[in-house]
Amino acid sequence: MRITDIREAAVPLHGNIKNAVVNFAAHTVSLVAVQTDVRRDGRPLTGIAFNSIGRHAQGGILRDRMIPRLLAADPDDLLDPSTGLLSPARVLQCAMRDEKPGGHGDRAAAVGAVELAVWDLLAKYHDEPAHAVIARAFGRRPALTGTPVYAAGGYYHPDDSLDRLRGELAGYADQGYRMVKIKIGGAPLPDDLARVEAAIEVIGGGDGVAVDANGRFDRDRALAYAAALSGHGLRWYEEAADPLDYALNRELAEAYPGAIATGENLFSVQDVRNLLAYGGVRPDRDVFQMDAGLSYGLTEYARMIEAMEAHGVDRSQAFPHGGHLINLHIVAGLGLGGCEAYPGVFEPFGGYSPDCRLSDGLIHPGQAPGFGLEAKPGLADEIANLRKDLD
Repeated sequence: MRITDIREAAVPLHGNIKNAVVNFAAHTVSLVAVQTDVRRDGRPLTGIAFNSIGRHAQGGILRDRMIPRLLAADPDDLLDPSTGLLSPARVLQCAMRDEKPGGHGDRAAAVGAVELAVWDLLAKYHDEPAHAVIARAFGRRPALTGTPVYAAGGYYHPDDSLDRLRGELAGYADQGYRMVKIKIGGAPLPDDLARVEAAIEVIGGGDGVAVDANGRFDRDRALAYAAALSGHGLRWYEEAADPLDYALNRELAEAYPGAIATGENLFSVQDVRNLLAYGGVRPDRDVFQMDAGLSYGLTEYARMIEAMEAHGVDRSQAFPHGGHLINLHIVAGLGLGGCEAYPGVFEPFGGYSPDCRLSDGLIHPGQAPGFGLEAKPGLADEIANLRKDLD
């Protein structure tokens, strides 16, 4: 198996919504295709992936650094010698050649898209869904009885109201979601508390509601929200402050009795080790949300899970950020605690394809080969456009 070409396209997200920090109206995502010399049904076998949701496309990094290194490499250096197939770890290592340690920013998401496309490619080669190939690669059995899932919504809209929020969350409940997450920090504390209470009313209890401040708060506001939220029995309180402020995370853990969730903006194993060592993590309750698409791909992400377990945190407390098909297959393949969903948000990447079945709070991935991205309406069109020049 040899790589013959790699292409990237910046695809815009649809929707004018915002959290406490970011308006997503102008956001883009890097969609990547890795083409090989293997042919199936008369076409080159091609792996597809993207760099997850919530950060901008990384086309410049990919075209100027990552892709040229891979296309110039000795093809044998990218192969698993035991199979003759592409090795995601070797592809990652080659793409990162001549990069200094540290600096885990957009390059982590850029190369993550390529590494994940190799996993999609391998699953298509074996004619299996990605979760089956991922489970086998890491010596596990895929989750076959469904994966816990929550609907991430409750964003701030231009014409917002409590009635609009209630209607949105009721719609998720009608679809079969038993847990939701809403945004906080974009309104004054009393208004946000009213939003939280409306969500609890709709879902039927605080344990079915999580809140996310997206790193907006300073120390005083983070602790003020902790005090105000502590009596609501929420599923978790997410990213109150800067994700690298481990001292404040530790202080917050001492002040807030419920679960604290963080990790979506940690992009390396060392970041996770620092959180575990210095962030006051409570192994019996706190939630980890690292996202392979933002952190060098599945190879690095699996090492993050190993770091958690070495610290006494069970993998069932991992709920990756990014409510899309790629992370659904990763969760099912690695046996993690659950996954996020973006139903009707962040199209064409957010949410799942029609062949995924949602029932009573559990999501069942489809059986299409790979991550099944080609089965998702809207995204299939973008993939077809990206592949036009390859085939």
